[in-house]
Amino acid sequence: MGLRRQVLAALALAAAPLLLSGCREEKVTEYTVPKEKDPELPAAGTGGPAGGDQPSAPGGAMAGAAVPTASGASLTWTAPPSWEPGPGSPMRKASFAVPGAGGSADLSVTAFPGDVGGELANINRWRGQVGLPPLPEEGLPGAAERFQANGLSFAVVDLASSQGPKRLLGAIVPFGDGTWFFKLIGPDPVVSSQKQAFLDFLKTVKPASAQ
Repeated sequence: MGLRRQVLAALALAAAPLLLSGCREEKVTEYTVPKEKDPELPAAGTGGPAGGDQPSAPGGAMAGAAVPTASGASLTWTAPPSWEPGPGSPMRKASFAVPGAGGSADLSVTAFPGDVGGELANINRWRGQVGLPPLPEEGLPGAAERFQANGLSFAVVDLASSQGPKRLLGAIVPFGDGTWFFKLIGPDPVVSSQKQAFLDFLKTVKPASAQ
């Protein structure tokens, strides 16, 4: 009997660790999952292309979109002999290099469907090209000289740059279903000396059907 008790006691001691391990709760391993970073949005654009021949659209700048030129009825004109015709482009109906004392200026003729944002928006577009602040709506009546010629209405602006010796003469001419723009820009001495020639040139502009 003594030997049997010793054997049973030894077996009990050997089994005790197994019983205790079976009664323990299973240990839970925790993992820290890093928080996913929100995707970064692309930076907002700073504006459309700086194309001087491209007008602003109603409500803001053009967002890089193609701007159709006016189609249908056309205008004709007679340029001074000293103005040198330049190459055309998809945006321009005509180009001229206008010579003067100490340099030359650029004359462009463009046309677009509709009113292209209205007279004030287009005058302010030109003002921006020579570094002038935009006009408020109440400033529009005195912003342009107006005259009629050949059945057309002309609104003409004379803008001197606030950022160097540059000047811009521009005319806005509604015609048919679109608007035509005549712009002379360049060194102040050249543009100033050509102002009367520019006004005389505008008075030759007429519908092609009037020829």
